Amino acid sequence: MRAMEQGAKKTHKDGISAHPGTLYLCATPIGNLEDITLRVIRTLKEVDLIAAEDTRNSRKLLNHFEIRTPMTSYHEYNKIEKACALIAKLQEGKDVALITDAGTPGISDPGEELARMCAEAGIEVTSLPGACACVTALTLSSLPTRRFCFEAFLPAEKKERQQILEELRTETRTIILYEAPHRLVRTLGELLETLGDRQASVCRELTKKHETVQRTSLSEALAWYEAHEPKGECVIVLKGRSREQMRAEERQDWAGIDIRAHVELYESRGMDHREAMRQAARDRGIPKREIYAALLEKAD
Repeated sequence: MRAMEQGAKKTHKDGISAHPGTLYLCATPIGNLEDITLRVIRTLKEVDLIAAEDTRNSRKLLNHFEIRTPMTSYHEYNKIEKACALIAKLQEGKDVALITDAGTPGISDPGEELARMCAEAGIEVTSLPGACACVTALTLSSLPTRRFCFEAFLPAEKKERQQILEELRTETRTIILYEAPHRLVRTLGELLETLGDRQASVCRELTKKHETVQRTSLSEALAWYEAHEPKGECVIVLKGRSREQMRAEERQDWAGIDIRAHVELYESRGMDHREAMRQAARDRGIPKREIYAALLEKAD
């Protein structure tokens, strides 16, 4: 790793190097240790310091690959204070690798904060790709993968949680959520109640010996886990709401409104009469002539 450059680093009197170090975001296995990349192993051996979300957990990984680099903790409860300390080391010319408990740093973990603060401080940040639970689950789900949204863990606070669920109700992209086993039944129940029954995949213990992927529906998944205690970290993948279904429901809503009132609604918003008629026809999924005929009938 830039051995010649490292040797050429000079430090100013204020402790800031003329050649600041680099923050490496290193993806680590989410289960199977063989999923680590050669580049990550080399980088973890060559940097000056490794910042780990849980040093005890990460020590097992480092020992397995005979990595002796010094390690420090960086987690949710020290993410601002420790980020400042790490940036100071980077400004001195030290290279730092960031690893999370499992997967890619910055995805649903405090690494997001360190990467942002480093970028704002002018520190070079680079990401070493590798395992990521949300993408792994998506590819295993058999649900559409071209468009998807990642919600991570739902908020614990009740009001905020319900707001997010309501937003997801009309989401047309495939939805990916993380959940702990002891909260899985509750979350499946809330998803079923708010989003309605739809295709779902529940992925557990990804890349591990007892990996399971249940391609089912929300109602069937809920029934299964009510009868079988969930074990292992879970990823829930849900099919998005179809646009056809949304349009059908909107047409059903408009069907309960008088056609004249429908047209007048758009006129009150500044549309001229013809455009208001066209928009009402689009809303109802009918030809404009039917709108015109209905208005004539009302006038007569």
